[in-house]
Amino acid sequence: MSDWTWEWEGYTPEGEQLRESLCTLGNGYFAARGAVPECRAGLVHCPGTYVAGCYNRLESTVAGRQVVNEDLVNLPNWLLLRFRVRRDGGEWGAWFTPDTHPVLDHRHTLDLRRGTLTRAFSHQVHGAGVLAVEQTRLVHMGEPHLAALRTVFSAEGWSGEVEVRSGIDGDVINGNVHRYRALERRQLTGVRTGSQDPGTVWLACRTSTSGVEVAMAARTAVTGAAPVTSVFPPTRRRAVHRLVVPLAPGRPVTVEKTVALHTSRDSAIGDPLGAAIDRVATAADFPRLLDSHAAAWERLWRGAEIQVPGRAGHVLRLHLFHLLQTLSPHTADLDVGVPARGLHGEAYRGHVFWDELFVLPYLNLHFPEVSRALLDYRHRRLPRACRTAAEAGRAGAMYPWQSGSDGREESQAWHLNPASGRWLPDHSRLQHHVGSAIAYNVWQYCEATGDTEYLHTKGAEMLLQIARFWADLAAFDPGTGRYRIRGVVGPDEYHDAYPDAARPGLDDNTYTNVTAAWVLVRALEVLRRLPAWRREELCDRIRLDADEPPRWEEVSRLLRVPFHQGVISQFEGYGDLAELDWDGYRARYGSIRRLDRILEAEGDTVNRYQASKQADVLMLGHLFPPAELGRLFARLGHAVDDEVWHRTVDYYLPRTSHGSTLSGLVHGLVLARARRAEAWQYVREALEADVADIQGGTTGEGIHLGAMAGTLDLVQRGLTGLETREDALRFDPVPLPALSEYGFSLRYRGHWGVRVGRRNGQLEIRVPLSEESPLRVVLADRVVTVAPGETCALVVPDS
Repeated sequence: MSDWTWEWEGYTPEGEQLRESLCTLGNGYFAARGAVPECRAGLVHCPGTYVAGCYNRLESTVAGRQVVNEDLVNLPNWLLLRFRVRRDGGEWGAWFTPDTHPVLDHRHTLDLRRGTLTRAFSHQVHGAGVLAVEQTRLVHMGEPHLAALRTVFSAEGWSGEVEVRSGIDGDVINGNVHRYRALERRQLTGVRTGSQDPGTVWLACRTSTSGVEVAMAARTAVTGAAPVTSVFPPTRRRAVHRLVVPLAPGRPVTVEKTVALHTSRDSAIGDPLGAAIDRVATAADFPRLLDSHAAAWERLWRGAEIQVPGRAGHVLRLHLFHLLQTLSPHTADLDVGVPARGLHGEAYRGHVFWDELFVLPYLNLHFPEVSRALLDYRHRRLPRACRTAAEAGRAGAMYPWQSGSDGREESQAWHLNPASGRWLPDHSRLQHHVGSAIAYNVWQYCEATGDTEYLHTKGAEMLLQIARFWADLAAFDPGTGRYRIRGVVGPDEYHDAYPDAARPGLDDNTYTNVTAAWVLVRALEVLRRLPAWRREELCDRIRLDADEPPRWEEVSRLLRVPFHQGVISQFEGYGDLAELDWDGYRARYGSIRRLDRILEAEGDTVNRYQASKQADVLMLGHLFPPAELGRLFARLGHAVDDEVWHRTVDYYLPRTSHGSTLSGLVHGLVLARARRAEAWQYVREALEADVADIQGGTTGEGIHLGAMAGTLDLVQRGLTGLETREDALRFDPVPLPALSEYGFSLRYRGHWGVRVGRRNGQLEIRVPLSEESPLRVVLADRVVTVAPGETCALVVPDS
């Protein structure tokens, strides 16, 4: 295994779901899980294919109630390739599967540099001789509608024939997440199949309610021997090409399967089926597809490569690989958001949450056109967010916690607790802080890119409408002289109500209130920055009354932030909750990451305890540098210095179960500044979260994209203290001994390929030669200017 490859040895059915997720290949338009081609879906395998933004809505009966869910659709399985052999004109053997045929030297190799997955194995044939098989697949990064699978068969010590059935399987369901099995899962209807020479089969269908037309065409060709049989047997829900090919020692046979995929959501096509057939007919052969695919990946790596020594660097490169497969330059042409579990599985139903908060800070400085497209996804749904707010009796924009195709709230009304088997009310839709995340990303994108055109148009519209919502939701309390935001749920998610309360929601969640104040401040700043004519036009368009900005100013200074015992409270009344017997629960259950499920199964509720699923208050330290966070609290009338902040960090550390993969990430970054000695254990957990599947089975349902991207941001922004503001790169490096050496390139405004690295106590900034103006670099104690073509080395302390 090299720095650029990951290998899985042997075959273990219980590990296949995890390996399939980690071996997913994609190109931003679509992705396919790393399932073995000969197996259909079941408890062991899930050969899922997912197109970004392709959703379908179904109604199910759950616990006697009718519920409606929108899901990212598992599309027909284009990988399907079955084979069996016979020796010397004898009987055909059984169709091969690794579950029924003992395999020798079974190995999967994921090549990150070239974006390929290679599988090699062999098995004995009828007790004598060996059949060696090597399969290489790709989902083309240069031509986003193409994928290919090459299979090489080699006979060792025997002669005979191999029968291959290369097909597209339309008999699929959404079956990757077993706890969803009580829901309706058949998303496709109207399956049609057909064939045409030379060697092409096709399958067309549509999603059952959203009406998205889907078409695939597969061209199968054989080299090394002429097929003795080549037919297209009729089947109802599969398109199949059956070939029989002679095999002999020393004469390997190669079967190349090239697939094209189109949907009716695509641009610049007449109809999906015609486009798929035409594209596969004109596609190059496998060697040339592989060359152009590898070249496309090489271009991506040049713009995004990260260098960190050792195991951490190996994992970081895998994280970057999966980020680029989900959100590539092709994403810039699509109407899609950031799916929390990538295009790697069906958990969370493929929905968009707030994970872009952890993704865009990295993309802004590498692929800003992708960031802009992801913000456009939110802007297109701004009218729906305003309508949702109005229906709730509020002004502005109330964005949904879970988004899908059209911007309505997709959060489920009920969720299953696997520990108790009970379906429970789900109040996660009260996480209105998603609006602040969108506003934060608008601001960070514009600061990083200098895209004032976006800030003055779409960005301003979103910022102002989100600010409007917060100002309207905040109610003045004469008793405290403060504005209060009631009935929300914070990032913690465990707490969704007060103990024994009749209604869900909490009051004055600190993260919600502080980020709302930040949004209001930024909205006021945008109004000041706008040219007079644009400000007048925008205010007229959204009907912004003259008395609204003064109210924003007032609310941004008077939002309530609760404290208890000298620390910042997670929400009003948090300090009054009972303490949990953490040691006792760990002794009884081992892992208590999903403490909420454990307590509910016992007939209790986590709402009674000072226990958090993930960082909540501490998220503020993840978003804002210490100086900016201090200014925010000062604006709200509180002196939060290092002592108060460190005391707050110390308070929540032992009261957090880390039930989210984002929790270790946030704690690692925050502790790097607050309690450096303990930071590495959380950073390491964030790095290993998916590779080791630390949540016990969740990664097999899709990788955690926010956590993966967040580890890249942790190096790029967290360890360097990088900020992009006031036309400068600002650094405030954090020494973390386990990650004391790193390097990466970034794209800052007109400068492409700015190199930032730390080694031997020095921070080096190299600006590539160009016609751009010199780059201003700011540290706490100095300001330097680096001209294009120059390198600057700055001494930074290691302690």
